Amino acid sequence: MGVRKSRRGFVHRFARVIHKTKRLCGPTGCATPAELAERKPVADSLTDVTELAAELGGPRPPALLDVRWRLTGPPGIESYRTGHLPGARFVDLDRDLAGPPGAGGRHPLPAAGDFQDAMRRAGVRDGWPVVVYDEADSTAAARAWWLLRYFGHDRVRVLDGGYQAWLAAGQPVRGGPGPGPAGAPGTFTARPGQLPLLDAAGAAALARDGVLLDARAAGRYRGEVEPADPVAGHIPGAVSAPTTANVTAAGRFLDPDALRARFAGLGVGAARDPGTPPVGVYCGSGVTAAHEVLALDVAGLPAALYLGSWSEWITDPARPVATGPERG
Repeated sequence: MGVRKSRRGFVHRFARVIHKTKRLCGPTGCATPAELAERKPVADSLTDVTELAAELGGPRPPALLDVRWRLTGPPGIESYRTGHLPGARFVDLDRDLAGPPGAGGRHPLPAAGDFQDAMRRAGVRDGWPVVVYDEADSTAAARAWWLLRYFGHDRVRVLDGGYQAWLAAGQPVRGGPGPGPAGAPGTFTARPGQLPLLDAAGAAALARDGVLLDARAAGRYRGEVEPADPVAGHIPGAVSAPTTANVTAAGRFLDPDALRARFAGLGVGAARDPGTPPVGVYCGSGVTAAHEVLALDVAGLPAALYLGSWSEWITDPARPVATGPERG
């Protein structure tokens, strides 16, 4: 168990650590650890069934996006056709919330124009509220939440507990293919760079100089199992932090105090504390990591996302791989 050594280090033209000032740099620019800690999370990232039902009956009903998806299937559209919230439009995670798989990982960042087109097809408008949901635990919904925030939509929330919470409350659902194209096309304009984003070298820098959380299951972190990628293990220096521990058995997020306590135990300090190290999160392909960024946001803790995640990390054989329970 241990680390497979790199021969070339963490050289990348878009990301580096300037050791004298400890500036962490990535595709969206550079910041010191203190500057990153000062970036405030967005309030009200979650909504609940009672609040959403009231808003749907009000003068400004939010656009509803159904983002049900699972790593091993079946396709989320099947669940959507069986039943969905009235007025919701299905958004396909693989097609609409990711670019083509390749060197950037299994679910790389979509091109701004492609994401803008997908959101407009779904009826998303600038300045108009959006609520995203999945089956229950918000794993897939958080990917849509993060992308909308990254591309500049600041009025997006996740339905806590998802479709199952809506059903349990006795709210109405609809079956079938759902609504057709929006009566008026969406007006959403993608403006990338509104949330901190890491690349491979930036993630390596945080593993050394900050806190890099691995949101995957513990067995994948240790390298004991790997259901999706050809190499098992974790980024050396990363901390195992399965995002499943951020929600209850019903898929609802723990309260902010409980989340803060959990993250404190993983080495994540309060953003207001002097000297707080910056935080980044990765997973297999940037889906469950977005869920952990959302959990951190609920706790009031800002974090950057390594969207390419493990599936991008392992495309360069010079990058080291650690196995076992230790950080490496």
